[in-house]
Order: sequence, then structure tokens, then C-alpha cells
Amino acid sequence: MYIEEHMKKTIISAALVVASLIYVFSKNSAESVTPVAVTTTVSSNTAPVSAPVVVTKTEGAPPPSPVKSVSASGYTDGTYTGAVADAYYGNVQVEVTIQNGTITNVNFLQYPSDRSTSRYINGQATPILAQEAIKAQSASVDGVSGATDTSQAFKQSLQSALSQAKA
Repeated sequence: MYIEEHMKKTIISAALVVASLIYVFSKNSAESVTPVAVTTTVSSNTAPVSAPVVVTKTEGAPPPSPVKSVSASGYTDGTYTGAVADAYYGNVQVEVTIQNGTITNVNFLQYPSDRSTSRYINGQATPILAQEAIKAQSASVDGVSGATDTSQAFKQSLQSALSQAKA
């Protein structure tokens, strides 16, 4: 009879500790958590049973501060405009959009287009350069054959924009 009573008390105590732990871990993870040691005595004839219990504190805790999104690449979200770079037949200037720390869009603000040959070459080269920058997630892209000057100026303007985006 003593063993049955002792087992019941031990099982009930263990169940309470487990239920407390499940409850605490199911709470919102944004709350601050402080570990606390709790000692429960089952009966006067047994040794105390210790189990770690987690107590959640929310009262008086400061609200979480907003954090800029910076990824492993080190880019901060936003839109950045690169410096104007000389492409011999005209200027190149790009604008880069960073979302979740990655390059999601590259827009040409300026490119050589005052001659029909420049319009043709850059009409082919600019989408390729933008796509390659998004793929590479940097200004380290291969130049487009036939658009060497535009490619060089693109890299310079893009690097300028990405330098601004670095945290």
C-alpha cells in the first residue's frame, strides 16, 4: 500500500512538471524566457525531486526593436542608385533593389542610346547584364560581347549601388 501511494504521488508530480513544460514551450517564442529550478516533495519519506521549469516573463519587458533586414550577403533592404559611369558613347547608371538581403531587380536609369547602333547593342546587352547581376548577387558579372564599354560602366555603377547597400 505504501508503494502504491508513493507511485501515485510520483506520477502526479511528474505529470504536473511535464504539463508545465509543455504549456511554457507552447507560448509565443518572442517572450523572454528565464529558467528556474523547482523542488517538489512527494512525501515526507522520499527525497525531493528537482525538475527544471521555464517561467515566462512579459511584464515590464521592452517591446522588440525593429531590425533592418541584413542577409548573409550583407545587403540591407532598399533601393540604391549607383554613380554615373562613362561608357564612351554615353553614360550608364543603374538602380538596384534589395529585398530580404538579395538583389531582386536592376534597372537602367541611363545607358548609351543616342545612336541607332547604341540603341541596338544596349537593347540586347542591358537585359543580359541585369539578369547576370541578379544571378551572381554581385557586380562580378561577365561582360556582354559587343557591349564592352557598357558592360564595364554597368559593373562600376552597380558596384557603387551595392556599396551603399552594404550594412
